[in-house]
Amino acid sequence: MANIVCFVSSLKYGRIMLEPGNSSTISVCVSVESIIMFLGLVTLILCCLCSRFSLLLLDLEEYYFEQHTVHHVTTISDKKRKIRGSLKICSKSIIFEPEEHVEPILKIPLRDCKKIEVYLIKECNVVAPYRVERGDRTFLFYLEILSKTEDIVQTLLQLHRASCLDKLGDQTAMIAANLQSRLARTSFDKNCFQNVAEIPHMECEAEMVTPLVTNPGHVCITDQSLYFQPLNGYPEQVVRIELHRVKRIYKRRHGLRPLGLEVFCTENDFCSDIYLKFYQTSDRNDLYYYIATFLENHMAEHTAESYMLQWQRGHLSNYQYLMHLNNLADRSGNDLSQYPVFPWIIADYSSTELDMMNPTTFRDLSKPVGALNKERLERLLSRYRDMPEPRFMYGSHYSSPGYVLFYLVRVAPEHMLCLQNGRYDNADRMFNSIGETWKNCLEGATDFKELIPDFFGNDPSFLLNRQNLDLGKRQDGSSVQDVDLPPWAADASDFLQKSQKALESQYVSEHLHEWIDLVFGFKQRGSEAVAAQNVFHPLTYEGGIDCDSIEDPDQKIAMLTQILEFGQTPTQLFTTPHPQRITPRFQSISRTPSVNTPLNDEDSFEDLTEESRRLAWNNIAKLKLISSHKIHKEAVTGIAVTRSASSVFTTSQDSTLKMFSRESNGLQRSMSFSNMALSSCLMLPEDKAVVCSSWDNNVYFYSIPFGRRQDTLMGHDDAISKMCWRDNQLYTASWDSTVKVWQCDSADIANNKRCQFQLLAEFEHEAGVNTISLNPAGTLLVSGTKDGTASIWDTSSLAQLHQVHCHSGKIHDVAFSPDSRHILSVGEDSCLKVIDVQTGMMISSVQADEEQRCFCWDGNTVLSGGQSGHLQVLDLMSNKVITRIPGHSGAVTAMWMNEQCSTVITGGEDKQVIFWKLDC
Repeated sequence: MANIVCFVSSLKYGRIMLEPGNSSTISVCVSVESIIMFLGLVTLILCCLCSRFSLLLLDLEEYYFEQHTVHHVTTISDKKRKIRGSLKICSKSIIFEPEEHVEPILKIPLRDCKKIEVYLIKECNVVAPYRVERGDRTFLFYLEILSKTEDIVQTLLQLHRASCLDKLGDQTAMIAANLQSRLARTSFDKNCFQNVAEIPHMECEAEMVTPLVTNPGHVCITDQSLYFQPLNGYPEQVVRIELHRVKRIYKRRHGLRPLGLEVFCTENDFCSDIYLKFYQTSDRNDLYYYIATFLENHMAEHTAESYMLQWQRGHLSNYQYLMHLNNLADRSGNDLSQYPVFPWIIADYSSTELDMMNPTTFRDLSKPVGALNKERLERLLSRYRDMPEPRFMYGSHYSSPGYVLFYLVRVAPEHMLCLQNGRYDNADRMFNSIGETWKNCLEGATDFKELIPDFFGNDPSFLLNRQNLDLGKRQDGSSVQDVDLPPWAADASDFLQKSQKALESQYVSEHLHEWIDLVFGFKQRGSEAVAAQNVFHPLTYEGGIDCDSIEDPDQKIAMLTQILEFGQTPTQLFTTPHPQRITPRFQSISRTPSVNTPLNDEDSFEDLTEESRRLAWNNIAKLKLISSHKIHKEAVTGIAVTRSASSVFTTSQDSTLKMFSRESNGLQRSMSFSNMALSSCLMLPEDKAVVCSSWDNNVYFYSIPFGRRQDTLMGHDDAISKMCWRDNQLYTASWDSTVKVWQCDSADIANNKRCQFQLLAEFEHEAGVNTISLNPAGTLLVSGTKDGTASIWDTSSLAQLHQVHCHSGKIHDVAFSPDSRHILSVGEDSCLKVIDVQTGMMISSVQADEEQRCFCWDGNTVLSGGQSGHLQVLDLMSNKVITRIPGHSGAVTAMWMNEQCSTVITGGEDKQVIFWKLDC
């Protein structure tokens, strides 16, 4: 047998000597001043059956490779004692974990011999800052399996050489080469498959990411499961995710590179099931698309715009929406450099009662933390103006690993010790008081931190020192214990409950979009960020620097370390102003009305009507075909119905207006005004006249009582495509690129008098106008053109409010939501687009399977007619098609729905008119 003596000398680079002997031992002799550190005192007594080892005991960016059972030989008072345990070989250190939990864990760094340090961790099985002892030490380990001795020595020699290199870049490169060699010599063990019938799709190398830690291993994906097998078998031999359980997957930036993938099997945005970092972006993308393809039938794809729509309409709470935005912006609970960020909400930490109705209770959400104190901001701006390019206003960020663990030190002490080289922060600088922390964020020269989601959760543990941690003593002699709460909080749970209530309050709901503009939106970068005093160090922004272009490895590592430790700005999700929440509806959802509150008749009628509409739209997928009638010779272009629903008028490209009787279930009248196609029709009040638009540039008024054409308006220079009517004003859209507004008295038309048409306004466009629609109040008009542009007009001031290029082809149909907050459009690019009326921002885009030609919607659910002739029910909240209903044999070209949303009439290119009824 060979006696292996590993002797680390005091030479600059160190050397290792092998000497023969008669037993299998490894002796690590530290012949210079060594430092022995004891990590321990958190009164977290671990179960004797549990391993005390954690990857958090490693240095940042260090890897754990392998472990071996050994006996550590110690000599006390000339008596030798053997301590059995596990020797962990890591890329920068050796760690010995004794089986006896009263013994400390030893950590022996493999670096310059003059600086050899040995860490004794969890002495007496508690977690605390490391205790330092100085002096020469020799560590002797006996291996239980002698055959591995040579391999272990060679590994230690190689890792020691790496640790002794002068340049950090060279050290990192040598360790990376060792890691890749280990990965190349191994592969995923297919004996770990849950089912022998599983078919593997791909295998590659990756690292599993948890806070402050990455663990290398092999990834394998089959037709049933996603597997990760750690190279070191820690903390378990294999991690398995069943593909049918996956709810969402996200591509992630990790270390500023597109290498990450996070998988969620629940709807909890804060807790993913696995976060993987790949070595190649192509591997990440291949795995992502395989899972996405596998799940496309039962996994909804969510976008910032779809979540925005849900939040605006009260379907998501403020907390849920912020969590979704954090998730989409690459923020993850597994990455402390990109931990989810939440705003300070409350500004009052001195009152005994928290007044949610007083605006001064709340922080100004339109400003970043650094701009809340005017005097401090003036000093920062003065420095900013004198600063050379690239300039920044704030030298520290609002979210970083240090800030996250500042808040969480009481529940994650080992993470804090890992981040700060085995030490807690100065006791007076720790998270001692919520009020003091808020005050320092307002007045501190370099403190601009925001909050984390835990402040609005349900677990108050991070505010309480339940583990009896020795976090030090403050200058006044008091020890750091629980966080001091504001007077208005009875206890930690009460503080969280009131914080939650504040986050969901009316004031925050009305102003949260302003903070979103700063952190996730258009005020995050560029001139808008400057104007909003929201400029941070350029290294914090995505794309601020291309680390792959830095050739010097030392400089590259230093830059990456600086970026990761400093904090990163979230991925920008919005480039235009974020719309405000629809707070009236939000109030009605959160308010609980009294059962004794009387309702007047008008309110009762409106409530019943609204309730019937809501019920109808909830069941719109149950629409049933009642009857079909082929009454035209060409495609149907328009549908108008009398208030009694007894008569249905339709126009067609065959140039005729038809009158269909519901009572006799047959055609009653057929009229022709010209030899060119009619493009649309509408019913005037009192059911006395139908107005038809034509490709011959004219509008025709047909008198129902007299059964003849009553009047003609020659209004445009090209075909008229669509019309709207409101309060004696007729709006006509034309391919001559205009929308015209005409004054005409419906009473004159009803009394069979000639009407005096007066042109009130003309809205100019850059392309032919294909469709128009009025909002329910008649105060706004939207027009859609052949070049895919939607324009929003104020009908009172006759001013254009917004112009949005939303489709790549012509727009077929547009309509306001019932509350006038949004506009939906469909176009020949097969997309459905939702526009926010207030900001003109396109907040949602859904790619349909086929071109949609016309639709009705309630603001959430869309009933549309497609090119194939089928009706489609789409949920905009989830971007999912609920059902498809067969109908026409050609494109659906016209659609009408009654006020109760229970009856639908459609017309199509197949010349058919189909009647539909809701089957509840």
